Amino acid sequence: MSFFTSLSGMRNAETDLRVISNNIANAETAGFKKSNAQFSDLVATGGNTDPRRTPGIGAAVSSISQDFGLGALEQTGRGLDLAINGDGFFATANPLSGDLTFTRNGNLSIVATGELQDAFGDLVQAYPVDATGAQTSNVPANVVIPTANAAGSALTSVAINSAGIVGASYADGTNEPIAQIALASFPATGGLRPIGQTKWEATSVSGAPEYGDPGIGNFGQLMSGSLERSNVDLAGEMVSLLTAQRNFQANARAIDTATAISQTVLNLQR
Repeated sequence: MSFFTSLSGMRNAETDLRVISNNIANAETAGFKKSNAQFSDLVATGGNTDPRRTPGIGAAVSSISQDFGLGALEQTGRGLDLAINGDGFFATANPLSGDLTFTRNGNLSIVATGELQDAFGDLVQAYPVDATGAQTSNVPANVVIPTANAAGSALTSVAINSAGIVGASYADGTNEPIAQIALASFPATGGLRPIGQTKWEATSVSGAPEYGDPGIGNFGQLMSGSLERSNVDLAGEMVSLLTAQRNFQANARAIDTATAISQTVLNLQR
């Protein structure tokens, strides 16, 4: 039994190492959120077992939880880089399927057709607004910035303020509000499913997304010209890496010891 107990410890240490390695690998990934492995013990017991003589039979992974703490906000100087100073996620839609995903990576760009996309080609969701910047609908939709205004002047630049208003400037000197970035929140953020590319999708555990305006209520303000760095603390991860390595080595040594004891017992029986 000691073999299987130590084997479970080695498997858990390997899982811990994989989680830590993934954190370290994404230490420079914008919008990345680190994970932590949690374990629980396994107890071999029955209703008639003396609790003072209850042996354990190892451990198992109870959960791998995500830490959605705020990462450092780094100024990039690029006008279409956005960081959320507080809670909330950018909502993006797949241009083919329309499926919604959520991210903290605000590295945005405009394509030739005027659509506002994230770094992976998904369409940023925002509220439509009128000429005064007031919302005309509470249902977020794709952002499409006209490449020319009504007078035929070409688009020269795009700016996004802390309230999320996307403003377009044209060659004739006019400025027009186009949309207001919508932020999403969830009843249980920890229930979001990571799908790669620093994106998450909603699940039955996280609940459906709730949309709101930047800087209002629990939604953070937007910082233009900035990106949120990963919230991975490299020093802490290196300490955790050493601890997981020691745990793996200790369980491997326990298996060696159990093997030696078994061999000794077999030799005594000859």
